[in-house]
Amino acid sequence: MQDKHPKGAPWRNFYGRIKGKTLKPAQERYLAEDLAALSPGPVDWDANPERTPLDLKKMFGGRDTWLEIGFGGGEHMVHQAASNPDVGIIGAEPYINGVAMLLGKIRKAGCDNVRIHPGDVRDLFDVLPDQSISRAFLLYPDPWPKKRHHRRRFVTPEHLEPLARVLKPGAIFRVATDIPDYVRQTLEQVPGHGFEWLAEGPLDWREPWDDWISTRYEQKALREGRVPHYLTFRRI
Repeated sequence: MQDKHPKGAPWRNFYGRIKGKTLKPAQERYLAEDLAALSPGPVDWDANPERTPLDLKKMFGGRDTWLEIGFGGGEHMVHQAASNPDVGIIGAEPYINGVAMLLGKIRKAGCDNVRIHPGDVRDLFDVLPDQSISRAFLLYPDPWPKKRHHRRRFVTPEHLEPLARVLKPGAIFRVATDIPDYVRQTLEQVPGHGFEWLAEGPLDWREPWDDWISTRYEQKALREGRVPHYLTFRRI
């Protein structure tokens, strides 16, 4: 599948799902009533062809900004937003069913420190200022298990280079996955793009972070007998 290609935009293939099962009426309502107000600003090429950087200070009142890449059903993002009202969190997720689920959770939790980009995180990277993000999360990303598809994984230069650009020095980057080969590729690729792996012993990647909430994808992995891994990196 290919993205639309407005004049001046780089050509980017997108292979993930955009929509799944038919949305429930309540989810359709969340999208219609809430999504526009929670937009981080003009992100897409049609809305921002000049790629003007987002004003994060105006968006979050000068609070630190975190980024969740592919937030799935949104449970982790809402948990972090509710637990950390002193930060702002931007989530990018092209799967519209996941966006609708997150909107429902935001309504229930009453969080006001969340912004949502319902699309490709690469477009968001284009308009995030340099060294503007204090923490980033990549949790149970699409594993693309076939070897010929490994170049589609997030942990490739196409994604890691702009991620490194937008992270502040010292920023934390967390990766959770239940796929051993994804762990391999992560440990091969991430340190080469300006990060250091913070593990000092096996428990540092076998046990979840202190503020972790298990996601629906992790619960599925556990039911199917797969072992989660929790990798923590720091931007150099």
